[in-house]
Amino acid sequence: MTDSIMTGQFITELKIQDFKLWDEMKEKRACFSFTLELTARCNNNCTHCYINLPPNDAGARERELNADQIMDIADQAIALGAIWCNITGGEPLLRPDFTEIYLGLKKKGLLVSVMTNATLIHEEHVALFRRYPPRDIEITVYGVTKETYEAVSRIPGSYDAFMQGLTLLQDAGVKIRLKSMAIHSNLHETDKIAEFCRARTKDYYRFDPQLHLRMDHDPIRNEEIRNERLTPKEVVALEAADPDRREALANGCDRMIIPEFCNISCNHLFHCGAGIGDFVVSPDGMMRLCMSLCHHDCIYDLTTGTLADAWYNFIPKVRDMHSDDTTFLETCRKCPIINLCLWCPAHADIETGLLDGSVDYFCSVAHARAGSLGYTGTKPNFTTTEP
Repeated sequence: MTDSIMTGQFITELKIQDFKLWDEMKEKRACFSFTLELTARCNNNCTHCYINLPPNDAGARERELNADQIMDIADQAIALGAIWCNITGGEPLLRPDFTEIYLGLKKKGLLVSVMTNATLIHEEHVALFRRYPPRDIEITVYGVTKETYEAVSRIPGSYDAFMQGLTLLQDAGVKIRLKSMAIHSNLHETDKIAEFCRARTKDYYRFDPQLHLRMDHDPIRNEEIRNERLTPKEVVALEAADPDRREALANGCDRMIIPEFCNISCNHLFHCGAGIGDFVVSPDGMMRLCMSLCHHDCIYDLTTGTLADAWYNFIPKVRDMHSDDTTFLETCRKCPIINLCLWCPAHADIETGLLDGSVDYFCSVAHARAGSLGYTGTKPNFTTTEP
């Protein structure tokens, strides 16, 4: 993703992630972006989803912040320095006041991104996005055939609605980004999904093979998610077969496999970017440091407190949390391939109920990835093994 900027008398292109502004803001611990989950409700019922509730769930709808409350939080975020807002859900277009919220954020001068399944996109949305362009609209592609898409969404007619919404956005020239979840229900179609996405967004496509369990700990839904998870061998084969993913893994090997971690004696839980530069607001106004962190000790109620208090007082306390568990300190904390595992306190809590718990599935995926990168236990050789 790029933005045009002036350099002397010339216009050049820079990836937005390369703006020096981000580093400067992080150094000052300034807030530069935030995510608003407008609803947990969704018109799809995807087999792998960690959050979705039925579209007509009255209780969920009643708990959602109203537009005025959302605008107040946005004002507080802007006062802390925020310039970018990501709107997501559930499916945010289920909100009848979506247009009001979107325009309200735009009028405050924020860059606004929207994450949607595109099945509810209609002409009025297209007119809105054409007149007031979003930074981008990110759409998840569950399959490129009706059979595969609806095996994932479990909603008859959802594939046709998705294709209609996507076509409307494309024909209008609205900036879109496409991504996919790699799961058992669409594994046979991953090549076609990649081809479909790259043909429509030549500068961007990503897929995610690691599924996380439900934030509400629903045991039936969690079992569905486990059934959709790829095996470590399948994950490695899929990543090795994708040229962009294979190159990224090889190029980033020295940052993802760090033998020196074996000598770490720190017992802090958080070594990730959670709460550094951004935050997430749930549909009912709970502030989280990242999308996945929902432990009761790590959320702040913005309906009774202020964002400034959360940012300057609460978040530092969360990030200062420690573990005294010797098993964790001698394993995950010192693991040289932890960046291939995607272990973090948030995922550990969802999977095990403990912020310092170990997740066997993630560990197995990490070791499979390390093996494909030629890691011998002492250092990586920065090459990938073909599937």
